Amino acid sequence: MGKPIKKIIVILLVILFLPLAFFTFREVSSLDENEKMIGEIYKNQLESILFSVNQYSEDIVRSWITRLETIFENNPGERGLKTKLEQFFTETQSLREIFISDSTLTKKFYAEKSGTGLQLSGSNNFIEKISAANSSLLKKLYRYVKSGFVKIEPLKSSPDGLQFLMFVFDENKFCVLGIDAKIFVQKNLTSKIQSVARDQFSVAVYRSNSETKIYQTDEVDLKNIQQSKNLWLVPYYNLGILLKGKTIDQLVKERSLTNIVLLAAFTVLMVFTAMYAFGNIKKEVELAQIKNDFVSNVSHELRTPLALISMFAETLEMGRATSEEKKREYYGIINHEANRLSKIVNRILSFSQIEAGKKTYSFSKIDLNNVAAKIFETYNYHLTNKGCNFHFEPSKEAVNINGDGEAVSEAIINLIDNAVKYSGDKKFVSVKIKNENGFAVVEVEDNGIGIPPDEQRKIFDKFYRASKGLVHNTKGTGLGLALVKHIIDAHKGKIELTSEVGKGSKFRLLFPLIDS
Repeated sequence: MGKPIKKIIVILLVILFLPLAFFTFREVSSLDENEKMIGEIYKNQLESILFSVNQYSEDIVRSWITRLETIFENNPGERGLKTKLEQFFTETQSLREIFISDSTLTKKFYAEKSGTGLQLSGSNNFIEKISAANSSLLKKLYRYVKSGFVKIEPLKSSPDGLQFLMFVFDENKFCVLGIDAKIFVQKNLTSKIQSVARDQFSVAVYRSNSETKIYQTDEVDLKNIQQSKNLWLVPYYNLGILLKGKTIDQLVKERSLTNIVLLAAFTVLMVFTAMYAFGNIKKEVELAQIKNDFVSNVSHELRTPLALISMFAETLEMGRATSEEKKREYYGIINHEANRLSKIVNRILSFSQIEAGKKTYSFSKIDLNNVAAKIFETYNYHLTNKGCNFHFEPSKEAVNINGDGEAVSEAIINLIDNAVKYSGDKKFVSVKIKNENGFAVVEVEDNGIGIPPDEQRKIFDKFYRASKGLVHNTKGTGLGLALVKHIIDAHKGKIELTSEVGKGSKFRLLFPLIDS
Protein backbone atom coordinates (compact mmCIF):
# COMPACT_ATOMS: atom_id res chain seq x y z
CA MET A 1 0.00 0.00 0.00
CA GLY A 2 3.05 2.30 0.36
CA LYS A 3 3.57 2.75 -3.39
CA PRO A 4 0.01 3.99 -4.15
CA ILE A 5 0.26 6.47 -1.25
CA LYS A 6 3.60 7.78 -2.57
CA LYS A 7 2.08 8.18 -6.03
CA ILE A 8 -0.84 10.11 -4.53
CA ILE A 9 1.59 12.45 -2.73
CA VAL A 10 3.52 13.11 -5.93
CA ILE A 11 0.33 13.75 -7.90
CA LEU A 12 -1.00 16.15 -5.25
CA LEU A 13 2.29 18.01 -5.22
CA VAL A 14 2.24 18.37 -8.99
CA ILE A 15 -1.45 19.32 -9.24
CA LEU A 16 -1.63 21.70 -6.27
CA PHE A 17 1.77 23.04 -5.31
CA LEU A 18 3.43 23.39 -8.71
CA PRO A 19 0.83 25.94 -9.97
CA LEU A 20 0.92 27.61 -6.56
CA ALA A 21 4.69 27.93 -6.69
CA PHE A 22 4.46 29.29 -10.23
CA PHE A 23 1.90 31.96 -9.32
CA THR A 24 3.79 32.87 -6.15
CA PHE A 25 7.01 33.32 -8.10
CA ARG A 26 5.18 35.28 -10.80
CA GLU A 27 3.50 37.57 -8.25
CA VAL A 28 6.73 38.22 -6.34
CA SER A 29 8.67 38.87 -9.54
CA SER A 30 5.99 41.28 -10.77
CA LEU A 31 5.89 43.36 -7.58
CA ASP A 32 8.32 45.92 -9.04
CA GLU A 33 6.24 46.15 -12.20
CA ASN A 34 3.10 46.59 -10.11
CA GLU A 35 4.76 49.36 -8.13
CA LYS A 36 5.72 51.15 -11.33
CA MET A 37 2.23 50.66 -12.73
CA ILE A 38 0.54 52.07 -9.60
CA GLY A 39 3.00 54.96 -9.51
CA GLU A 40 2.33 55.67 -13.18
CA ILE A 41 -1.43 55.59 -12.66
CA TYR A 42 -1.25 58.14 -9.86
CA LYS A 43 1.26 60.21 -11.78
CA ASN A 44 -1.12 60.41 -14.74
CA GLN A 45 -3.98 61.31 -12.44
CA LEU A 46 -1.96 64.05 -10.79
CA GLU A 47 -0.78 65.28 -14.20
CA SER A 48 -4.40 65.67 -15.26
CA ILE A 49 -5.10 67.76 -12.17
CA LEU A 50 -2.10 69.96 -12.88
CA PHE A 51 -3.25 70.31 -16.48
CA SER A 52 -6.76 71.25 -15.35
CA VAL A 53 -5.48 74.05 -13.06
CA ASN A 54 -3.04 75.37 -15.67
CA GLN A 55 -5.67 75.30 -18.39
CA TYR A 56 -8.04 77.17 -16.14
CA SER A 57 -5.42 79.87 -15.46
CA GLU A 58 -4.84 80.28 -19.20
CA ASP A 59 -8.58 80.53 -19.83
CA ILE A 60 -8.74 83.40 -17.35
CA VAL A 61 -5.97 85.34 -19.11
CA ARG A 62 -7.56 84.67 -22.52
CA SER A 63 -10.77 86.19 -21.21
CA TRP A 64 -8.71 89.27 -20.28
CA ILE A 65 -7.27 89.40 -23.79
CA THR A 66 -10.73 89.22 -25.33
CA ARG A 67 -11.92 92.05 -23.11
CA LEU A 68 -8.86 94.21 -23.89
CA GLU A 69 -9.43 93.73 -27.61
CA THR A 70 -13.03 94.85 -27.16
CA ILE A 71 -11.98 97.96 -25.19
CA PHE A 72 -9.43 99.13 -27.77
CA GLU A 73 -11.52 98.21 -30.84
CA ASN A 74 -14.45 100.36 -29.66
CA ASN A 75 -12.03 103.37 -29.45
CA PRO A 76 -13.85 105.18 -26.64
CA GLY A 77 -11.42 108.13 -26.60
CA GLU A 78 -8.78 108.85 -23.99
CA ARG A 79 -11.19 109.59 -21.18
CA GLY A 80 -13.50 106.73 -21.98
CA LEU A 81 -10.49 104.43 -22.42
CA LYS A 82 -9.18 105.34 -18.98
CA THR A 83 -12.57 104.71 -17.40
CA LYS A 84 -12.92 101.29 -19.00
CA LEU A 85 -9.34 100.33 -18.11
CA GLU A 86 -9.82 101.46 -14.51
CA GLN A 87 -12.85 99.19 -14.32
CA PHE A 88 -10.86 96.39 -15.98
CA PHE A 89 -7.94 96.74 -13.52
CA THR A 90 -10.35 96.75 -10.58
CA GLU A 91 -12.07 93.57 -11.70
CA THR A 92 -8.90 91.64 -12.54
CA GLN A 93 -7.25 92.60 -9.19
CA SER A 94 -3.91 90.90 -9.92
CA LEU A 95 -3.22 93.01 -13.06
CA ARG A 96 -0.65 95.79 -12.52
CA GLU A 97 0.68 96.91 -15.94
CA ILE A 98 -0.29 96.76 -19.61
CA PHE A 99 2.20 97.35 -22.44
CA ILE A 100 0.89 97.51 -26.02
CA SER A 101 2.92 98.25 -29.15
CA ASP A 102 2.86 97.76 -32.89
CA SER A 103 5.44 95.52 -34.51
CA THR A 104 7.66 98.51 -35.42
CA LEU A 105 7.56 99.97 -31.88
CA THR A 106 6.34 103.34 -33.21
CA LYS A 107 2.88 103.25 -31.65
CA LYS A 108 3.06 102.37 -27.97
CA PHE A 109 0.65 102.38 -25.08
CA TYR A 110 1.31 101.92 -21.38
CA ALA A 111 -1.10 101.64 -18.44
CA GLU A 112 -0.05 101.20 -14.82
CA LYS A 113 -2.12 100.82 -11.70
CA SER A 114 -0.51 102.55 -8.74
CA GLY A 115 -1.47 103.94 -5.39
CA THR A 116 -2.52 107.25 -6.98
CA GLY A 117 -4.72 105.59 -9.59
CA LEU A 118 -4.37 104.51 -13.19
CA GLN A 119 -1.53 106.10 -15.15
CA LEU A 120 -1.65 106.10 -18.96
CA SER A 121 1.33 106.90 -21.19
CA GLY A 122 2.28 106.73 -24.86
CA SER A 123 5.93 105.93 -24.21
CA ASN A 124 7.88 103.56 -22.02
CA ASN A 125 11.40 102.24 -22.49
CA PHE A 126 10.45 98.91 -20.94
CA ILE A 127 8.61 97.78 -24.06
CA GLU A 128 11.78 98.23 -26.17
CA LYS A 129 13.78 96.19 -23.68
CA ILE A 130 11.22 93.37 -23.66
CA SER A 131 10.98 93.37 -27.44
CA ALA A 132 14.76 93.19 -27.82
CA ALA A 133 15.24 90.52 -25.16
CA ASN A 134 12.47 88.30 -26.60
CA SER A 135 12.72 89.00 -30.33
CA SER A 136 12.79 85.35 -31.34
CA LEU A 137 9.82 84.56 -29.07
CA LEU A 138 7.90 87.52 -30.49
CA LYS A 139 8.48 86.31 -34.05
CA LYS A 140 7.18 82.91 -33.05
CA LEU A 141 4.04 84.47 -31.51
CA TYR A 142 3.40 86.42 -34.74
CA ARG A 143 3.66 83.16 -36.69
CA TYR A 144 1.11 81.58 -34.34
CA VAL A 145 -1.32 84.44 -34.98
CA LYS A 146 -0.96 83.99 -38.75
CA SER A 147 -1.99 80.37 -38.16
CA GLY A 148 -5.06 81.55 -36.23
CA PHE A 149 -3.81 80.79 -32.73
CA VAL A 150 -3.10 83.26 -29.92
CA LYS A 151 -0.47 81.87 -27.57
CA ILE A 152 0.40 83.34 -24.16
CA GLU A 153 4.04 83.08 -23.09
CA PRO A 154 5.38 83.91 -19.61
CA LEU A 155 8.52 86.08 -19.44
CA LYS A 156 10.99 86.64 -16.66
CA SER A 157 9.53 88.06 -13.50
CA SER A 158 10.56 91.52 -12.30
CA PRO A 159 12.43 92.16 -9.03
CA ASP A 160 9.25 93.49 -7.42
CA GLY A 161 7.44 90.16 -7.99
CA LEU A 162 5.52 90.96 -11.17
CA GLN A 163 5.09 88.18 -13.71
CA PHE A 164 5.05 89.36 -17.34
CA LEU A 165 2.93 87.60 -19.95
CA MET A 166 3.43 88.25 -23.67
CA PHE A 167 0.92 87.60 -26.46
CA VAL A 168 0.06 89.02 -29.90
CA PHE A 169 -3.27 90.66 -30.73
CA ASP A 170 -2.90 90.52 -34.49
CA GLU A 171 -0.19 90.55 -37.15
CA ASN A 172 0.88 94.10 -36.25
CA LYS A 173 0.33 94.45 -32.51
CA PHE A 174 1.59 92.69 -29.40
CA CYS A 175 0.95 93.11 -25.69
CA VAL A 176 2.67 92.43 -22.36
CA LEU A 177 0.73 92.14 -19.11
CA GLY A 178 2.34 92.54 -15.73
CA ILE A 179 0.48 90.62 -13.02
CA ASP A 180 1.05 90.04 -9.32
CA ALA A 181 1.58 86.24 -9.33
CA LYS A 182 0.67 85.78 -5.68
CA ILE A 183 -2.64 87.63 -6.01
CA PHE A 184 -3.35 85.89 -9.34
CA VAL A 185 -3.14 82.50 -7.62
CA GLN A 186 -5.05 83.55 -4.53
CA LYS A 187 -7.86 85.40 -6.32
CA ASN A 188 -8.24 83.44 -9.53
CA LEU A 189 -7.08 79.83 -9.02
CA THR A 190 -8.09 78.84 -5.47
CA SER A 191 -11.67 77.86 -6.35
CA LYS A 192 -10.42 75.63 -9.17
CA ILE A 193 -7.74 74.09 -6.98
CA GLN A 194 -10.30 73.29 -4.29
CA SER A 195 -12.68 71.70 -6.81
CA VAL A 196 -10.04 69.37 -8.25
CA ALA A 197 -8.53 68.56 -4.84
CA ARG A 198 -11.85 67.59 -3.23
CA ASP A 199 -11.35 65.11 -0.37
CA GLN A 200 -8.71 63.06 -2.15
CA PHE A 201 -5.74 65.42 -2.44
CA SER A 202 -3.92 68.12 -0.55
CA VAL A 203 -2.68 70.92 -2.83
CA ALA A 204 -0.18 73.70 -2.19
CA VAL A 205 1.17 76.54 -4.34
CA TYR A 206 4.62 77.74 -3.36
CA ARG A 207 7.53 79.74 -4.78
CA SER A 208 10.03 77.26 -6.19
CA ASN A 209 13.23 78.98 -5.09
CA SER A 210 12.18 79.69 -1.49
CA GLU A 211 9.44 77.07 -0.91
CA THR A 212 7.28 79.83 0.56
CA LYS A 213 3.66 78.71 0.42
CA ILE A 214 1.14 81.23 -0.86
CA TYR A 215 -1.85 78.90 -0.81
CA GLN A 216 -2.75 75.42 0.48
CA THR A 217 -6.04 73.53 0.67
CA ASP A 218 -5.05 72.21 4.10
CA GLU A 219 -1.86 71.93 6.10
CA VAL A 220 0.79 70.54 3.74
CA ASP A 221 4.38 69.63 4.53
CA LEU A 222 6.28 70.37 1.32
CA LYS A 223 8.68 67.50 2.09
CA ASN A 224 5.81 65.05 1.51
CA ILE A 225 4.78 66.47 -1.88
CA GLN A 226 4.41 63.53 -4.28
CA GLN A 227 4.00 65.40 -7.56
CA SER A 228 5.04 68.97 -8.31
CA LYS A 229 5.25 71.12 -11.42
CA ASN A 230 5.45 74.83 -12.10
CA LEU A 231 2.37 76.70 -13.27
CA TRP A 232 2.34 77.60 -16.94
CA LEU A 233 1.75 81.32 -16.65
CA VAL A 234 3.60 81.88 -13.37
CA PRO A 235 6.52 79.43 -13.73
CA TYR A 236 8.29 80.67 -10.60
CA TYR A 237 5.46 79.14 -8.58
CA ASN A 238 4.98 75.40 -8.24
CA LEU A 239 1.77 73.50 -7.69
CA GLY A 240 2.39 70.48 -5.47
CA ILE A 241 -0.06 67.63 -4.82
CA LEU A 242 -0.14 64.68 -2.43
CA LEU A 243 -2.76 62.05 -1.68
CA LYS A 244 -4.60 62.46 1.57
CA GLY A 245 -4.17 59.75 4.19
CA LYS A 246 -1.55 57.61 2.43
CA THR A 247 1.33 58.33 0.12
CA ILE A 248 1.81 56.49 -3.16
CA ASP A 249 4.74 54.60 -1.61
CA GLN A 250 2.51 53.54 1.26
CA LEU A 251 -0.23 52.43 -1.15
CA VAL A 252 2.26 50.42 -3.19
CA LYS A 253 3.71 48.80 -0.07
CA GLU A 254 0.21 48.12 1.23
CA ARG A 255 -0.77 46.47 -2.04
CA SER A 256 2.40 44.38 -2.04
CA LEU A 257 1.72 43.33 1.56
CA THR A 258 -1.89 42.51 0.66
CA ASN A 259 -0.72 40.34 -2.24
CA ILE A 260 1.75 38.52 -0.02
CA VAL A 261 -0.91 37.96 2.68
CA LEU A 262 -3.37 36.69 0.06
CA LEU A 263 -0.73 34.36 -1.34
CA ALA A 264 0.06 33.11 2.17
CA ALA A 265 -3.65 32.58 2.89
CA PHE A 266 -4.06 30.84 -0.46
CA THR A 267 -1.04 28.68 0.33
CA VAL A 268 -2.49 27.70 3.72
CA LEU A 269 -5.84 26.95 2.06
CA MET A 270 -4.12 24.81 -0.56
CA VAL A 271 -2.16 22.98 2.14
CA PHE A 272 -5.34 22.20 4.07
CA THR A 273 -7.09 21.22 0.84
CA ALA A 274 -4.21 18.94 -0.08
CA MET A 275 -4.17 17.41 3.40
CA TYR A 276 -7.92 16.86 3.29
CA ALA A 277 -7.76 15.37 -0.20
CA PHE A 278 -4.78 13.25 0.74
CA GLY A 279 -6.55 12.00 3.88
CA ASN A 280 -9.65 11.03 1.93
CA ILE A 281 -7.72 9.39 -0.90
CA LYS A 282 -5.47 7.61 1.56
CA LYS A 283 -8.53 6.35 3.42
CA GLU A 284 -10.08 5.12 0.17
CA VAL A 285 -6.83 3.38 -0.84
CA GLU A 286 -6.55 1.79 2.59
CA LEU A 287 -10.19 0.74 2.45
CA ALA A 288 -9.68 -0.78 -0.99
CA GLN A 289 -6.64 -2.66 0.30
CA ILE A 290 -8.55 -3.76 3.40
CA LYS A 291 -11.42 -5.00 1.23
CA ASN A 292 -8.95 -7.00 -0.86
CA ASP A 293 -7.51 -8.48 2.33
CA PHE A 294 -11.04 -9.17 3.53
CA VAL A 295 -11.89 -11.13 0.39
CA SER A 296 -8.64 -13.07 0.69
CA ASN A 297 -9.17 -13.79 4.40
CA VAL A 298 -12.83 -14.76 3.98
CA SER A 299 -11.88 -17.06 1.11
CA HIS A 300 -9.32 -18.75 3.35
CA GLU A 301 -11.75 -18.85 6.31
CA LEU A 302 -14.38 -20.51 4.14
CA ARG A 303 -11.98 -22.79 2.32
CA THR A 304 -10.52 -24.38 5.48
CA PRO A 305 -13.78 -25.66 7.08
CA LEU A 306 -15.18 -26.65 3.69
CA ALA A 307 -12.02 -28.62 2.92
CA LEU A 308 -12.14 -30.38 6.30
CA ILE A 309 -15.88 -31.13 6.01
CA SER A 310 -15.39 -32.46 2.49
CA MET A 311 -12.36 -34.58 3.45
CA PHE A 312 -13.90 -36.22 6.51
CA ALA A 313 -17.29 -36.68 4.85
CA GLU A 314 -15.57 -38.44 1.95
CA THR A 315 -13.64 -40.61 4.41
CA LEU A 316 -16.86 -41.66 6.14
CA GLU A 317 -18.68 -42.15 2.83
CA MET A 318 -15.99 -44.49 1.52
CA GLY A 319 -16.01 -46.52 4.77
CA ARG A 320 -12.40 -45.80 5.64
CA ALA A 321 -13.25 -45.20 9.32
CA THR A 322 -12.84 -48.68 10.78
CA SER A 323 -14.01 -48.01 14.33
CA GLU A 324 -16.90 -46.22 15.97
CA GLU A 325 -14.44 -44.06 17.89
CA LYS A 326 -12.94 -42.77 14.62
CA LYS A 327 -16.39 -42.16 13.17
CA ARG A 328 -17.42 -40.13 16.24
CA GLU A 329 -14.18 -38.15 15.94
CA TYR A 330 -14.82 -37.41 12.28
CA TYR A 331 -18.46 -36.50 12.97
CA GLY A 332 -17.28 -34.15 15.69
CA ILE A 333 -14.81 -32.46 13.32
CA ILE A 334 -17.48 -32.08 10.65
CA ASN A 335 -19.91 -30.63 13.20
CA HIS A 336 -17.27 -28.24 14.57
CA GLU A 337 -16.26 -27.00 11.14
CA ALA A 338 -19.90 -26.65 10.09
CA ASN A 339 -20.52 -24.49 13.17
CA ARG A 340 -17.41 -22.51 12.39
CA LEU A 341 -18.57 -22.03 8.82
CA SER A 342 -22.02 -20.99 10.04
CA LYS A 343 -20.47 -18.32 12.29
CA ILE A 344 -18.47 -16.87 9.43
CA VAL A 345 -21.49 -16.74 7.14
CA ASN A 346 -23.73 -15.29 9.87
CA ARG A 347 -21.12 -12.63 10.66
CA ILE A 348 -20.88 -11.62 7.01
CA LEU A 349 -24.68 -11.56 6.67
CA SER A 350 -25.01 -9.43 9.81
CA PHE A 351 -22.45 -6.99 8.52
CA SER A 352 -24.17 -6.87 5.12
CA GLN A 353 -27.45 -5.96 6.84
CA ILE A 354 -25.69 -3.24 8.83
CA GLU A 355 -24.10 -1.77 5.69
CA ALA A 356 -27.48 -1.82 3.92
CA GLY A 357 -29.16 -0.17 6.93
CA LYS A 358 -31.49 -3.14 7.32
CA LYS A 359 -30.16 -4.51 10.59
CA THR A 360 -32.90 -4.48 13.23
CA TYR A 361 -32.85 -5.41 16.90
CA SER A 362 -35.59 -6.77 19.11
CA PHE A 363 -35.28 -5.03 22.47
CA SER A 364 -36.63 -6.45 25.69
CA LYS A 365 -35.63 -6.73 29.32
CA ILE A 366 -32.74 -9.18 29.62
CA ASP A 367 -30.40 -10.22 32.43
CA LEU A 368 -26.72 -10.04 31.44
CA ASN A 369 -25.88 -12.68 34.04
CA ASN A 370 -28.14 -15.17 32.24
CA VAL A 371 -26.81 -14.22 28.77
CA ALA A 372 -23.18 -14.63 29.87
CA ALA A 373 -23.93 -17.86 31.79
CA LYS A 374 -25.42 -19.49 28.67
CA ILE A 375 -22.36 -18.51 26.64
CA PHE A 376 -20.09 -19.97 29.32
CA GLU A 377 -22.05 -23.25 29.38
CA THR A 378 -21.85 -23.50 25.59
CA TYR A 379 -18.16 -22.65 25.18
CA ASN A 380 -16.59 -23.95 28.38
CA TYR A 381 -16.16 -27.56 27.28
CA HIS A 382 -14.92 -26.61 23.82
CA LEU A 383 -12.41 -24.04 25.09
CA THR A 384 -11.18 -26.30 27.88
CA ASN A 385 -10.43 -29.06 25.35
CA LYS A 386 -8.37 -26.52 23.39
CA GLY A 387 -6.25 -25.88 26.46
CA CYS A 388 -7.86 -22.57 27.41
CA ASN A 389 -8.53 -21.61 31.01
CA PHE A 390 -12.02 -20.11 30.71
CA HIS A 391 -13.22 -18.20 33.76
CA PHE A 392 -16.69 -16.74 34.37
CA GLU A 393 -17.66 -14.45 37.23
CA PRO A 394 -21.30 -13.25 37.31
CA SER A 395 -22.48 -10.19 39.17
CA LYS A 396 -23.91 -10.61 42.66
CA GLU A 397 -26.48 -7.92 41.84
CA ALA A 398 -29.16 -7.79 39.21
CA VAL A 399 -27.87 -6.49 35.84
CA ASN A 400 -30.98 -5.93 33.74
CA ILE A 401 -30.74 -4.03 30.49
CA ASN A 402 -33.05 -3.19 27.60
CA GLY A 403 -31.44 -5.13 24.81
CA ASP A 404 -31.48 -7.77 22.11
CA GLY A 405 -30.31 -10.96 23.77
CA GLU A 406 -29.07 -12.56 20.55
CA ALA A 407 -27.13 -9.45 19.52
CA VAL A 408 -25.56 -9.03 22.99
CA SER A 409 -24.55 -12.72 22.91
CA GLU A 410 -22.98 -12.20 19.49
CA ALA A 411 -20.94 -9.25 20.80
CA ILE A 412 -19.63 -11.21 23.80
CA ILE A 413 -18.88 -14.31 21.68
CA ASN A 414 -16.90 -12.21 19.19
CA LEU A 415 -14.75 -10.85 22.03
CA ILE A 416 -14.20 -14.39 23.40
CA ASP A 417 -13.29 -15.72 19.94
CA ASN A 418 -10.72 -12.95 19.49
CA ALA A 419 -9.29 -13.54 22.97
CA VAL A 420 -8.72 -17.23 22.18
CA LYS A 421 -7.53 -16.64 18.62
CA TYR A 422 -4.89 -14.05 19.54
CA SER A 423 -3.51 -15.77 22.63
CA GLY A 424 -0.32 -17.77 22.87
CA ASP A 425 0.15 -21.35 24.05
CA LYS A 426 -1.21 -20.68 27.56
CA LYS A 427 -4.63 -19.34 26.85
CA PHE A 428 -6.70 -17.56 29.48
CA VAL A 429 -10.08 -15.88 29.01
CA SER A 430 -12.10 -14.23 31.77
CA VAL A 431 -15.69 -13.00 31.51
CA LYS A 432 -17.01 -10.84 34.36
CA ILE A 433 -20.40 -9.20 34.81
CA LYS A 434 -20.55 -6.05 36.96
CA ASN A 435 -22.96 -3.35 38.09
CA GLU A 436 -21.01 -0.12 37.93
CA ASN A 437 -22.13 3.53 38.12
CA GLY A 438 -25.49 2.98 36.46
CA PHE A 439 -24.09 0.65 33.79
CA ALA A 440 -24.16 -3.10 33.32
CA VAL A 441 -20.61 -4.04 32.44
CA VAL A 442 -19.27 -7.08 30.58
CA GLU A 443 -15.50 -7.50 30.94
CA VAL A 444 -13.69 -9.89 28.59
CA GLU A 445 -10.02 -10.19 29.54
CA ASP A 446 -7.21 -12.32 28.11
CA ASN A 447 -3.46 -12.81 28.49
CA GLY A 448 -2.83 -12.65 24.75
CA ILE A 449 -0.48 -10.64 22.57
CA GLY A 450 -2.09 -7.26 23.32
CA ILE A 451 -2.77 -4.38 20.96
CA PRO A 452 -0.26 -1.59 20.22
CA PRO A 453 -1.45 1.91 21.20
CA ASP A 454 -1.40 3.16 17.60
CA GLU A 455 -3.65 0.26 16.53
CA GLN A 456 -6.22 0.58 19.33
CA ARG A 457 -8.22 3.44 17.76
CA LYS A 458 -8.54 1.54 14.46
CA ILE A 459 -9.55 -1.95 15.53
CA PHE A 460 -13.29 -1.16 15.52
CA ASP A 461 -13.17 -0.03 11.88
CA LYS A 462 -14.73 -2.38 9.39
CA PHE A 463 -12.31 -4.81 7.68
CA TYR A 464 -9.42 -3.50 9.75
CA ARG A 465 -6.78 -5.97 10.87
CA ALA A 466 -3.40 -5.24 12.47
CA SER A 467 -0.54 -4.90 10.01
CA LYS A 468 2.03 -7.00 11.87
CA GLY A 469 2.56 -9.72 14.42
CA LEU A 470 0.27 -12.59 15.34
CA VAL A 471 -2.84 -10.55 14.64
CA HIS A 472 -1.80 -10.19 11.02
CA ASN A 473 -0.69 -13.80 10.66
CA THR A 474 -3.91 -15.22 12.13
CA LYS A 475 -6.65 -15.38 9.55
CA GLY A 476 -9.92 -13.52 10.13
CA THR A 477 -12.54 -11.40 8.41
CA GLY A 478 -11.88 -8.15 10.28
CA LEU A 479 -15.61 -7.79 10.97
CA GLY A 480 -15.91 -9.05 14.55
CA LEU A 481 -15.08 -5.86 16.44
CA ALA A 482 -16.94 -3.71 13.88
CA LEU A 483 -20.07 -5.77 14.64
CA VAL A 484 -19.46 -5.41 18.37
CA LYS A 485 -19.21 -1.64 17.99
CA HIS A 486 -22.44 -1.47 15.99
CA ILE A 487 -24.30 -3.60 18.54
CA ILE A 488 -23.09 -1.44 21.45
CA ASP A 489 -24.03 1.77 19.62
CA ALA A 490 -27.50 0.38 18.92
CA HIS A 491 -27.87 -0.28 22.67
CA LYS A 492 -26.69 3.28 23.49
CA GLY A 493 -23.71 1.84 25.31
CA LYS A 494 -19.97 2.26 24.97
CA ILE A 495 -16.77 0.23 24.68
CA GLU A 496 -13.62 0.66 26.73
CA LEU A 497 -10.30 -0.97 25.90
CA THR A 498 -7.21 -1.47 28.03
CA SER A 499 -4.34 -3.29 26.37
CA GLU A 500 -0.60 -3.76 26.70
CA VAL A 501 1.55 -5.51 24.14
CA GLY A 502 2.66 -8.92 25.38
CA LYS A 503 0.40 -8.86 28.46
CA GLY A 504 -3.11 -9.06 27.10
CA SER A 505 -6.24 -6.98 26.58
CA LYS A 506 -9.40 -6.10 28.48
CA PHE A 507 -12.59 -5.12 26.65
CA ARG A 508 -15.44 -3.56 28.66
CA LEU A 509 -18.95 -3.40 27.20
CA LEU A 510 -21.11 -0.90 29.09
CA PHE A 511 -24.92 -1.05 28.77
CA PRO A 512 -27.34 1.36 30.47
CA LEU A 513 -29.00 -0.36 33.46
CA ILE A 514 -32.77 -0.46 33.85
CA ASP A 515 -34.81 -0.98 37.01
CA SER A 516 -35.33 -4.54 38.12
